[in-house]
Amino acid sequence: MHMSSCFRTVLLALTLAAASCTNYSSVSEKQPTFHPVTPAGRIIAQTLEQSTQAPQARIGGFIDAAATAAAVLKNRPDDVQARRDYNFAVGRIFEIIHSAGLEPWKSPLICPGAGGNWSFAVASDGKPEHDPSHFRILPADRYEFKGSLVKDRSLKDGLGAPMVIASKGFDPTKFDPFIQGKNVYYGVTEVLQFKGRHCTAAYIDPLSSETVDFAGHTYPVAADFTAPLALALAELAPRKKELQRLVSPGEFASSTRLARLQPYDPRKIPILCIHGLGDSQATWAPLIESLRTNPAIRKNYQVWFFSYPTGYPYPLMAAVLRKQMDAINSYYPDHKRIIVIGHSMGGMIARALITDSGMKIWDAYYDVPPAKLAVSKETRRIFASAFIFQHRPEIARVIFASASHRGANMATGFGGRLLSKIIGGNATAPGLAADEAKAISLMRPDFSGEKLQRIPNSIDVLRPGNRFVTTIDKIPTTRGVPFNSIIGDRGKGGNLDHTPPVSSDGIVPYWSSHLEGAESELIVPSGHWSNQDPAAIAEVRRILLRHLGNAH
Repeated sequence: MHMSSCFRTVLLALTLAAASCTNYSSVSEKQPTFHPVTPAGRIIAQTLEQSTQAPQARIGGFIDAAATAAAVLKNRPDDVQARRDYNFAVGRIFEIIHSAGLEPWKSPLICPGAGGNWSFAVASDGKPEHDPSHFRILPADRYEFKGSLVKDRSLKDGLGAPMVIASKGFDPTKFDPFIQGKNVYYGVTEVLQFKGRHCTAAYIDPLSSETVDFAGHTYPVAADFTAPLALALAELAPRKKELQRLVSPGEFASSTRLARLQPYDPRKIPILCIHGLGDSQATWAPLIESLRTNPAIRKNYQVWFFSYPTGYPYPLMAAVLRKQMDAINSYYPDHKRIIVIGHSMGGMIARALITDSGMKIWDAYYDVPPAKLAVSKETRRIFASAFIFQHRPEIARVIFASASHRGANMATGFGGRLLSKIIGGNATAPGLAADEAKAISLMRPDFSGEKLQRIPNSIDVLRPGNRFVTTIDKIPTTRGVPFNSIIGDRGKGGNLDHTPPVSSDGIVPYWSSHLEGAESELIVPSGHWSNQDPAAIAEVRRILLRHLGNAH
């Protein structure tokens, strides 16, 4: 049998993921270079050479350098080299704190300097979940990254030393169930303030504060928008689990979660990113990094994500997401209406969020209403939640990226059938095992006259002609909720309908991604992962700024 070239590419990519032959990100450490051309720079150079000194003595030397640079900035606020000296010295202080295992947030360190001892402390707000003891505080300039999801370094010039804070030895989800995860990576900027011989370091969130007051002047807050995401990708290696979450979703059912990627702010609009088949939330890194370089987006938006094992059928995952949205609405009752960005199968989930199904989908499967279905109460509830749903009123807009609204032919080819068999019964939903077979046996035959033998998996539901896909396609989206479409085309062109050769991103054809009624539709020269394409990212940025009422 012939395997379509597009699906052969998918299988190859998944195989490489399993073998870790392609990395989203890899990290190496370096000694940041420094050229001592100023008085502060010469102090830095001397302190760097004294690597065998006690940690407190070296910290004292770098505080001397930062204080010298601060004195220059007080009189010459536009002195770029003084700002660089200051930032570099602050970074080295935290490098020593990390490597020596010091804890200046518990009690001040006495650090000998050229003019006497410095009392050095790190400020903490006292909240248990923010206890610096729970985090590694790592200078971002120590790291170099490369990988398929790490391209250019996105930096913001300003005052302060960009850091990555990475959780260690505790579970942050115990404090907030919607926090990033059990492993938190986040970017902050450390700034020193001086009062006599007392020096205090405090962090600033560059996604919340654009400026910092220092030495009598106001400066932009420096930031590294690449390092937190890239270090997380390198250390957590999510690519290894993406294939497992596809072929054995039942083993990862507990990993399904709606979460936020940054501290919650009721003033900011949530952007909810939903990944596609065989992917994870990691695949949004290039888009998130790029969006964060825009000050209007930093000011007005916050990033959330929905992560799920992609072997499950997407109607079931959409039902799970709706339940988790109920929970996050209760936890954050004051959040603003959400903008959803759905890629590939994530776009199919997003489509369900702006749809009122009524009984149309249920009736395509069953001759009796849910109350009369002769299965357990829990099984009835799960099937009804997947087939009967209302649009989510908290959704303000949806952006589709290479969405497979009508499925893809690759799911019906040899490779699709093979992968469907590999997933097989592994896509059984939790709680359904007892009478799943009975619930399936009570279903009507599909349009081809065939009876289902098991609950469909994600590949089954991607087949054009699947009854769920064809039925929801006939249901209009909810009025008043705008949506935008971004569609990939590999540059080969083709017809926009089913007539060969068809326009396609290599996985999903145009006729599947196109949705009537879009506020805008843009075809970008991209493969299937259009959510990582520069032109598509620029379009998302345009839509988000326009959503704010800005003319860009």
